[in-house]
Amino acid sequence: MDLYSIVKHLHSGFRYIVFILVVIAIIQSLLGLLGKKTYTNVNRKINLFALISAHTQLLIGLVLYFLSPLVKFTSETMKQADTRYWTVEHVAMMIFAIILITVGYSKSKKAILPEAKHRAIVVFYLLAIVVMVAAIVQSHRPLLG
Repeated sequence: MDLYSIVKHLHSGFRYIVFILVVIAIIQSLLGLLGKKTYTNVNRKINLFALISAHTQLLIGLVLYFLSPLVKFTSETMKQADTRYWTVEHVAMMIFAIILITVGYSKSKKAILPEAKHRAIVVFYLLAIVVMVAAIVQSHRPLLG
């Protein structure tokens, strides 16, 4: 097995950890928001672990980006849907999703009221999940496979 295959499998498998942590963060914050619950240290840790996992996934993805035979920098890149997707669209959408997670975590951290903390996580992490799912669906690969 070569380095590309190892990093590709790592990146493909780690997405489940990211997805699960982000979904858990959204659910717990949604329950906290709707139930008018306090923002606990458990909330903060789950949100932080989701943020860290997303950034770790980005780093693995960037290594994969420069190893991948699907990423090409030629005059034909933008003319071929598959090459354009892996060279430009996937990385741009995933960076945008991670920016949303980072902004959501930052806003949650700076907010004073528990409702504002929960709302920031729900809104930004949910938008990030939508972008991530759209990027995976656009690849014509299975979301959970």
